Amino acid sequence: MKGLIFTYGMTAAGAICGLFWPFYGLLVYIAFAIMRPDALWPWSVPPARYSLAIAGCMLIGWVFTKQATFKLGRAIVPVLLISGFLVWSFIGAFIPQHQDLAWDFVECVSKIIIPMIIGLTLITSTKELKQLAWTIALAQGYVAFEMNSYYFSGYNLLRWAGFGGMDNNSAAIALVTGLGTAFFLGVHSEKTWQKGLAFSLAICMANAIMFSFSRGGMLGGIVIGAAAITVIPKRPRTYAIIGLAIVGASVMAGPEVRERFMTTFVKKKGGEREASAQSRVDLWKDCIDVMKKKPVMGCGPNQWPMIASQYGWPHGKEAHSLWMQTGAELGFTGLAMYLGFYLTVLALLWQLTWKRTHVADPWYKYVARMSFTGLAGFIASAQFVSLESLEIPYYTALLGCGALKLASAPRYRSDLAMFDEEESDQSDDIDFSEDSDGKFGWDDPEDGFAAYPDLTPSHAADGMLVKAAGGDERLQAASSFGSEKNRGTS
Repeated sequence: MKGLIFTYGMTAAGAICGLFWPFYGLLVYIAFAIMRPDALWPWSVPPARYSLAIAGCMLIGWVFTKQATFKLGRAIVPVLLISGFLVWSFIGAFIPQHQDLAWDFVECVSKIIIPMIIGLTLITSTKELKQLAWTIALAQGYVAFEMNSYYFSGYNLLRWAGFGGMDNNSAAIALVTGLGTAFFLGVHSEKTWQKGLAFSLAICMANAIMFSFSRGGMLGGIVIGAAAITVIPKRPRTYAIIGLAIVGASVMAGPEVRERFMTTFVKKKGGEREASAQSRVDLWKDCIDVMKKKPVMGCGPNQWPMIASQYGWPHGKEAHSLWMQTGAELGFTGLAMYLGFYLTVLALLWQLTWKRTHVADPWYKYVARMSFTGLAGFIASAQFVSLESLEIPYYTALLGCGALKLASAPRYRSDLAMFDEEESDQSDDIDFSEDSDGKFGWDDPEDGFAAYPDLTPSHAADGMLVKAAGGDERLQAASSFGSEKNRGTS
């Protein structure tokens, strides 16, 4: 009953909000894409196109409310790449013999990519970044909670039946992608209850990855750990968090889990790997052969399963690698745009996490860490599963692109004033001041002092005037820093 009430209630709320506040319609759309209510509560929620109703209202609201901003900053390159991939899929769908399968592919990725791009145009503030991050973490975390409930009740649903039409491997990779967001929400959230909730969600996801017995998922979890160590602020508190996470993961990974994971690398005396691992390698070689024969267009969207029998595999066999199957079906061109989308987002977020990168709001860096770690785990684990229709990686990339968009925006009052005591929940932790060299900036407990190069504040009667070295003057309206504490020594 709770599932039916939740589904109908959120569908109505998402549709209504989508007409007037399309971003909130998008959040419900993303939550449904991750949670899959009819799969989560199949005994009470009948199959229906709930998301379609929300998407339609969201699209109408996006067109008529004019809340979108199209200045995407550094996020423009990833948007062009994923848009190019969608167009390339559309063109490729005209070529193959099995047209129905090809157009199914185009429809499937369109329902993910188009809302993702619309969502990026609707992100205009840190508030929306936080809402998106919590939507991803809560939706995927609740799925993980339900899988844990089944497991501790005596039936490992995730391993034997998967979730939402996905097998255990695909479902585990969805958990891997959401893990980075939940973990860094726990690290960076301001309130204790938020930290506790986020870390609880992360623990549920990590444990579910373990008992899924998916080797790709386990590898993705390891990659997330390595990525988190790379980008997390190097302070005693964060080292303690990482240490606890490593200990917790070691406890959750029992002997059976470790033995399963090690079969990925162990070879028999004849030099061959364990049967399923070896079959994946052989499948990848055959996909590369298709890429060599059809390097530009590939064999067509969704067509590899139809030609797998030509290489001695059963008809309908998937390639068990997102990247290999994409290359076989859409050629090197499609693979370059698709993989390039994720790698470009990853590279730009990596730069955003650098300590020497100056941002107007530290949450841009916090969100970059969430998206960076989640996508790093996804990219690694997706080498072992074909799952182009998995939604959460696209929306995790959307989260990162939103941070890139806002971090690229000119530093007007809307950015600087986020640290005002009355406008920001960060005011207790971040003090505006000048360092020993006279540079103006803020002291962030996570990242240390960050300064605007060559800027000096001078207060005007109705606000703050910031003079740049090049002579540019930007009026910061209405008491930008709000109190003597935040004005520091200025």
